[in-house]
Amino acid sequence: MQWEQLLSLRKQGDSKQRLRADENETRLGFEVDYDRVIFSSAFRSLQDKTQVIPLSKTSFVHTRLTHSLEVSVVGRSLGRAVGKAILEKYPKLATECGYRFNDFGGIVAAAALAHDIGNPPFGHSGEKAIGDYFLNGSGKRFRDYLSEKEYQDLIDFEGNANGFKILTESKDGVQGGLRLTYATLGAFMKYPKQSLPKKPTDNVCDKKFGVFQSESAFFNEVADALGLIKRPDANGYVRHPLAYLVEAADDICYTIIDFEDGINLGLIEEEMALEYLINLVRGNLKTEVYYKLKTPQNRLAYLRALAINTLVTEATSIFLKNEEAILNGTFSEALLDSSQYKAQISDIIKISVEKIYRSDEVREKEIAGYNILYTLLDTFTSAFENYHNDVARPYDLLLLRTVSPTITKQDSVYKYLMESCGYISRLTDGSAVQIFQKVKGNL
Repeated sequence: MQWEQLLSLRKQGDSKQRLRADENETRLGFEVDYDRVIFSSAFRSLQDKTQVIPLSKTSFVHTRLTHSLEVSVVGRSLGRAVGKAILEKYPKLATECGYRFNDFGGIVAAAALAHDIGNPPFGHSGEKAIGDYFLNGSGKRFRDYLSEKEYQDLIDFEGNANGFKILTESKDGVQGGLRLTYATLGAFMKYPKQSLPKKPTDNVCDKKFGVFQSESAFFNEVADALGLIKRPDANGYVRHPLAYLVEAADDICYTIIDFEDGINLGLIEEEMALEYLINLVRGNLKTEVYYKLKTPQNRLAYLRALAINTLVTEATSIFLKNEEAILNGTFSEALLDSSQYKAQISDIIKISVEKIYRSDEVREKEIAGYNILYTLLDTFTSAFENYHNDVARPYDLLLLRTVSPTITKQDSVYKYLMESCGYISRLTDGSAVQIFQKVKGNL
């Protein structure tokens, strides 16, 4: 892969080439990407979507929105650090093409800002609830009307693929969705493959999938334009190099900041937490500074900042050390999997899983979330099904107008099922509860 292609400013529908040297320096294309994501309704809805605790009433717990903003900040730092080194290694990128190290930061920041934009209500349990509805619930009645890949899209409903759909889908007269640059879309695609074959290798980009059948043609267009290397055995491509930085930014933030949320919620003892964080940053800890801090909150904030800075430096170093393997498509793991701090990171994540993600509060709300999403899926897929079978009731038509003002019987079963899932996935945790109550007849 070549950096000149990977940094493409092209957008969906472009008829002529976009050159970095021609860009307006006051508002670069990659900065426009960031702006378009942050002003989108899909991004704003993340303020009421689960990061750690579903439907939390506690103000200091992160939502998907605050998490995404923090990931974008960390991603920008990673991108700039890597960009500076890349331009020194390949000076023609600057002298002939006009790229600056801030461009790398802008791409990673925009992709990182959008990385959770496709997540349904109630976090990862929401993804599982949608998939389970079609695999084991009444949604399995649609199996015989779908291709194998279409059915896999539904039973393994994936927030990353849904995010690509939201960012690129033409809808309601808006062509190309947010019309982001191909470079940003490439960096967004952590799993550049279709839903089948499922996990064909241990390569990190086969862990999940990143595109539904409905967007596969444009997905391939973006990948080919960027020069991503094809992987026919996986029905996909190797990652865009900057996708590794987006992933690292996310890994850093959820490892450290979810852990911090657990402490603030009282789910993790402060002294235990401080000990685990000190183990991570011991080599960079300035004891004379640390022991001047009088409160656990201040000590925690200091260790959190130091931990993030330590892991940003580490991820940057690992990327640059393996840059050639990444460009050749032979690097196959997350950056922090190669980290000297892997054991300390694993210890922190293990505590978070035990104390936070499997806590009674999370489990009880996830149970409620399953029931809510099952009910909504059954309600809306039945309305579409009745409409297409010419047995729609007035109630069904009311529901369908909620999903889309323009519906057509020409749509395939796959398309209207994806329409139902797409509508539900865009709901916030709170609005999913409200619509569930209305469907149940509670005003």
